[in-house]
Amino acid sequence: MDQAAKLQAMLAGSDNIVFFGGAGVSTESGIPDFRSVDGLYSQQYAYPPEVMLSHSFYVSHTDEFYAFYKAKLLAPGAKPNKAHIRLAEWERTGKVKAVITQNIDGLHQAAGSKTVLELHGSVKRNYCSRCKAFYDEQFIIRASGVPTCSCGGTVKPDVVLYEEGLDMGIMQQATAFIANADVLIVAGTSLVVYPAAGLIDYYRGNKLVLINRAPTSADGKADLLIQGSVGEVLGMVSL
Repeated sequence: MDQAAKLQAMLAGSDNIVFFGGAGVSTESGIPDFRSVDGLYSQQYAYPPEVMLSHSFYVSHTDEFYAFYKAKLLAPGAKPNKAHIRLAEWERTGKVKAVITQNIDGLHQAAGSKTVLELHGSVKRNYCSRCKAFYDEQFIIRASGVPTCSCGGTVKPDVVLYEEGLDMGIMQQATAFIANADVLIVAGTSLVVYPAAGLIDYYRGNKLVLINRAPTSADGKADLLIQGSVGEVLGMVSL
């Protein structure tokens, strides 16, 4: 039995599937990841990307932060791929209970998924740091220089920057979904960014599926290990 058939058999018998995904879920939609050979971190900039995406850089170099953010993290033309579409379909049939994502692109919601826990926030949401007024992604794109609210405050993306903490409420929800899952699919993530990567340690079942192009530190824990693109793999499974 090939890997896709094994995955199909594993998923067919479950109605409590939880999906935990990273940047590799969206690369097939044209959004670059961070740590692959051609990823964001392999490119040369005036400062390292992790510095330019830090809270302190946002505060001290706001103009440069936004120039980098708008050029590298926004992809308004990106569309959901097979992975996003499959997961939304499986949620509608009651099989997938939650999608937990490290991505900030909003593609799971665009595909129709309803229960999406965004560990690192979303580029689709932006708030004035002074009056908390909401602004969408297009406002940031259209802004010249630093996006500014009508009240004069700086508009900040609702994304978790380096040096900022994750939302503990969302982390607790993610932990609960994973702890109670029958099947946990971990896909498209290098599992090196903590605390998010540590979430898989809460899984108590024996159907841990790991789908990734490159090896990860958790490969030895997987009950089913599939090396490949997430969209292609999920696209071969029909439930």
